[in-house]
Amino acid sequence: MFEVGDKIVYPNHGAGTIVAKETKKILGEEKEYFIMELPIGEMRVMIPVDKAEEIGLRDIIDEEEAEDVFHLLKGEKSKMSQNWNRRYRANMEKLKTGDIFEVGEVVRNLTIRDEEKGLSTGEKKMLSNARQILISELVLVRKESKKQIEKMIEKTFEKTLKKREKEKREREKREREKEKRERKKEKREKEKEVEEKKETNKNPEADGTESKDQQ
Repeated sequence: MFEVGDKIVYPNHGAGTIVAKETKKILGEEKEYFIMELPIGEMRVMIPVDKAEEIGLRDIIDEEEAEDVFHLLKGEKSKMSQNWNRRYRANMEKLKTGDIFEVGEVVRNLTIRDEEKGLSTGEKKMLSNARQILISELVLVRKESKKQIEKMIEKTFEKTLKKREKEKREREKREREKEKRERKKEKREKEKEVEEKKETNKNPEADGTESKDQQ
Protein backbone atom coordinates (compact mmCIF):
# COMPACT_ATOMS: atom_id res chain seq x y z
CA MET A 1 0.00 0.00 0.00
CA PHE A 2 1.18 3.50 -0.82
CA GLU A 3 1.81 6.13 1.83
CA VAL A 4 2.12 9.89 2.02
CA GLY A 5 5.43 10.97 0.44
CA ASP A 6 5.50 8.12 -2.11
CA LYS A 7 6.15 9.06 -5.73
CA ILE A 8 3.71 7.20 -7.94
CA VAL A 9 2.34 7.03 -11.47
CA TYR A 10 -1.36 7.40 -12.24
CA PRO A 11 -1.90 5.78 -15.69
CA ASN A 12 -2.94 8.23 -18.43
CA HIS A 13 -2.39 11.18 -16.05
CA GLY A 14 1.29 11.09 -15.15
CA ALA A 15 3.53 10.89 -12.12
CA GLY A 16 3.26 12.77 -8.87
CA THR A 17 3.77 12.67 -5.11
CA ILE A 18 1.17 11.60 -2.56
CA VAL A 19 0.91 14.68 -0.35
CA ALA A 20 -2.03 13.58 1.77
CA LYS A 21 -4.51 10.84 2.53
CA GLU A 22 -7.98 12.15 3.30
CA THR A 23 -11.44 10.81 4.03
CA LYS A 24 -14.10 12.56 2.01
CA LYS A 25 -17.86 12.15 1.80
CA ILE A 26 -18.98 12.11 -1.80
CA LEU A 27 -22.56 11.32 -2.84
CA GLY A 28 -23.31 10.33 0.75
CA GLU A 29 -20.48 7.80 0.90
CA GLU A 30 -17.27 8.20 2.88
CA LYS A 31 -14.10 7.06 1.18
CA GLU A 32 -10.35 7.43 1.65
CA TYR A 33 -8.49 9.23 -1.09
CA PHE A 34 -4.84 9.74 -1.94
CA ILE A 35 -4.18 13.37 -2.82
CA MET A 36 -1.50 13.30 -5.52
CA GLU A 37 0.32 16.44 -6.60
CA LEU A 38 1.77 16.48 -10.09
CA PRO A 39 5.14 18.24 -10.58
CA ILE A 40 3.87 20.00 -13.71
CA GLY A 41 1.28 22.72 -13.24
CA GLU A 42 0.97 22.02 -9.51
CA MET A 43 -2.24 20.14 -10.21
CA ARG A 44 -3.74 17.85 -7.56
CA VAL A 45 -5.61 14.62 -8.25
CA MET A 46 -7.84 12.60 -5.90
CA ILE A 47 -7.45 8.83 -6.18
CA PRO A 48 -9.71 6.37 -4.29
CA VAL A 49 -7.47 4.28 -2.02
CA ASP A 50 -9.56 1.14 -2.53
CA LYS A 51 -9.21 1.47 -6.31
CA ALA A 52 -5.42 1.92 -6.35
CA GLU A 53 -4.64 -1.58 -7.61
CA GLU A 54 -7.51 -1.59 -10.11
CA ILE A 55 -6.44 1.79 -11.48
CA GLY A 56 -2.88 0.52 -11.88
CA LEU A 57 -0.99 2.91 -9.60
CA ARG A 58 2.72 2.07 -9.50
CA ASP A 59 5.99 3.37 -8.12
CA ILE A 60 8.07 5.57 -10.41
CA ILE A 61 11.00 3.96 -12.24
CA ASP A 62 14.63 4.25 -11.08
CA GLU A 63 17.48 6.21 -12.71
CA GLU A 64 18.80 3.19 -14.61
CA GLU A 65 15.38 2.67 -16.20
CA ALA A 66 15.25 6.39 -16.99
CA GLU A 67 18.41 5.94 -19.08
CA ASP A 68 16.67 3.08 -20.88
CA VAL A 69 13.79 5.45 -21.68
CA PHE A 70 16.16 7.94 -23.35
CA HIS A 71 17.74 5.05 -25.25
CA LEU A 72 14.25 4.07 -26.46
CA LEU A 73 13.60 7.62 -27.65
CA LYS A 74 16.72 7.40 -29.85
CA GLY A 75 15.35 4.33 -31.64
CA GLU A 76 13.57 3.96 -34.96
CA LYS A 77 9.84 4.44 -35.35
CA SER A 78 7.87 1.22 -34.78
CA LYS A 79 5.51 -0.05 -37.43
CA MET A 80 2.16 1.74 -37.14
CA SER A 81 -1.14 1.35 -38.96
CA GLN A 82 -1.67 3.71 -41.88
CA ASN A 83 -5.30 3.96 -40.81
CA TRP A 84 -5.70 7.02 -38.57
CA ASN A 85 -8.39 5.51 -36.32
CA ARG A 86 -6.51 2.25 -35.74
CA ARG A 87 -3.26 4.09 -35.07
CA TYR A 88 -4.98 6.45 -32.62
CA ARG A 89 -6.66 3.61 -30.72
CA ALA A 90 -3.42 1.61 -30.53
CA ASN A 91 -1.54 4.60 -29.13
CA MET A 92 -4.32 5.37 -26.66
CA GLU A 93 -4.14 1.82 -25.31
CA LYS A 94 -0.40 2.25 -24.76
CA LEU A 95 -0.96 5.44 -22.78
CA LYS A 96 -3.59 3.75 -20.62
CA THR A 97 -1.10 1.08 -19.49
CA GLY A 98 0.87 3.61 -17.45
CA ASP A 99 4.08 1.87 -18.62
CA ILE A 100 6.65 4.58 -19.27
CA PHE A 101 8.24 2.58 -22.07
CA GLU A 102 4.87 2.33 -23.85
CA VAL A 103 4.39 6.07 -23.33
CA GLY A 104 7.92 6.72 -24.60
CA GLU A 105 7.18 4.69 -27.72
CA VAL A 106 4.11 6.83 -28.44
CA VAL A 107 6.17 10.01 -27.98
CA ARG A 108 8.96 8.71 -30.24
CA ASN A 109 6.68 7.40 -32.99
CA LEU A 110 4.46 10.47 -33.18
CA THR A 111 7.44 12.86 -33.02
CA ILE A 112 9.09 11.10 -35.97
CA ARG A 113 5.81 10.90 -37.90
CA ASP A 114 5.22 14.62 -37.27
CA GLU A 115 8.65 15.33 -38.77
CA GLU A 116 8.03 13.10 -41.78
CA LYS A 117 4.37 13.65 -42.65
CA GLY A 118 2.82 15.93 -40.04
CA LEU A 119 0.09 15.02 -37.54
CA SER A 120 -3.63 15.60 -37.38
CA THR A 121 -5.02 17.84 -34.64
CA GLY A 122 -6.04 14.76 -32.62
CA GLU A 123 -2.59 13.18 -32.80
CA LYS A 124 -0.87 16.47 -31.99
CA LYS A 125 -2.96 16.66 -28.83
CA MET A 126 -2.10 13.04 -28.03
CA LEU A 127 1.62 13.71 -28.53
CA SER A 128 1.44 16.73 -26.21
CA ASN A 129 -0.36 14.67 -23.55
CA ALA A 130 2.09 11.75 -23.89
CA ARG A 131 5.07 14.12 -23.55
CA GLN A 132 3.61 15.60 -20.35
CA ILE A 133 3.07 12.12 -18.88
CA LEU A 134 6.63 11.12 -19.80
CA ILE A 135 8.17 14.36 -18.51
CA SER A 136 6.25 14.24 -15.20
CA GLU A 137 7.88 10.92 -14.29
CA LEU A 138 11.36 11.81 -15.53
CA VAL A 139 11.24 15.05 -13.50
CA LEU A 140 10.70 13.04 -10.31
CA VAL A 141 13.24 10.35 -11.19
CA ARG A 142 16.04 12.69 -12.29
CA LYS A 143 15.14 15.38 -9.71
CA GLU A 144 15.42 18.03 -12.41
CA SER A 145 13.08 20.76 -13.63
CA LYS A 146 10.54 20.39 -16.41
CA LYS A 147 12.63 22.67 -18.66
CA GLN A 148 15.77 20.58 -18.11
CA ILE A 149 13.96 17.34 -18.98
CA GLU A 150 12.35 18.96 -22.03
CA LYS A 151 15.78 20.07 -23.24
CA MET A 152 17.15 16.54 -22.78
CA ILE A 153 14.27 15.10 -24.81
CA GLU A 154 14.66 17.74 -27.52
CA LYS A 155 18.40 17.04 -27.80
CA THR A 156 17.71 13.32 -28.01
CA PHE A 157 15.30 13.81 -30.90
CA GLU A 158 17.54 16.42 -32.53
CA LYS A 159 20.38 13.88 -32.72
CA THR A 160 18.02 11.16 -33.93
CA LEU A 161 16.47 13.36 -36.64
CA LYS A 162 19.91 14.55 -37.80
CA LYS A 163 21.03 10.92 -38.03
CA ARG A 164 17.87 10.02 -39.98
CA GLU A 165 18.39 13.00 -42.31
CA LYS A 166 21.99 11.96 -42.94
CA GLU A 167 20.92 8.38 -43.66
CA LYS A 168 18.20 9.70 -46.00
CA ARG A 169 20.74 11.82 -47.93
CA GLU A 170 23.11 8.86 -48.21
CA ARG A 171 20.26 6.60 -49.38
CA GLU A 172 19.18 9.16 -51.99
CA LYS A 173 22.80 9.50 -53.14
CA ARG A 174 23.08 5.72 -53.60
CA GLU A 175 19.82 5.71 -55.54
CA ARG A 176 21.05 8.53 -57.82
CA GLU A 177 24.30 6.69 -58.45
CA LYS A 178 22.39 3.50 -59.23
CA GLU A 179 20.12 5.34 -61.68
CA LYS A 180 23.22 6.91 -63.27
CA ARG A 181 24.83 3.48 -63.73
CA GLU A 182 21.62 2.10 -65.21
CA ARG A 183 21.36 5.01 -67.67
CA LYS A 184 24.97 4.45 -68.74
CA LYS A 185 24.28 0.75 -69.20
CA GLU A 186 21.19 1.51 -71.33
CA LYS A 187 23.20 3.98 -73.39
CA ARG A 188 25.95 1.40 -74.02
CA GLU A 189 23.38 -1.22 -75.00
CA LYS A 190 21.69 1.18 -77.45
CA GLU A 191 25.05 2.15 -78.95
CA LYS A 192 25.92 -1.52 -79.31
CA GLU A 193 22.58 -2.18 -80.99
CA VAL A 194 23.14 0.70 -83.43
CA GLU A 195 26.63 -0.60 -84.24
CA GLU A 196 25.28 -4.10 -84.86
CA LYS A 197 22.64 -2.72 -87.24
CA LYS A 198 25.31 -0.78 -89.12
CA GLU A 199 27.40 -3.92 -89.48
CA THR A 200 24.37 -5.88 -90.67
CA ASN A 201 23.61 -3.26 -93.32
CA LYS A 202 27.22 -3.37 -94.54
CA ASN A 203 27.25 -7.17 -94.70
CA PRO A 204 23.76 -8.60 -95.44
CA GLU A 205 25.15 -12.16 -95.12
CA ALA A 206 25.79 -11.47 -91.46
CA ASP A 207 22.10 -11.86 -90.62
CA GLY A 208 21.61 -14.90 -92.90
CA THR A 209 20.01 -13.04 -95.88
CA GLU A 210 21.16 -13.35 -99.51
CA SER A 211 21.89 -10.49 -101.87
CA LYS A 212 20.11 -10.25 -105.28
CA ASP A 213 23.30 -11.35 -107.11
CA GLN A 214 23.34 -14.59 -105.10
CA GLN A 215 19.73 -15.47 -105.94
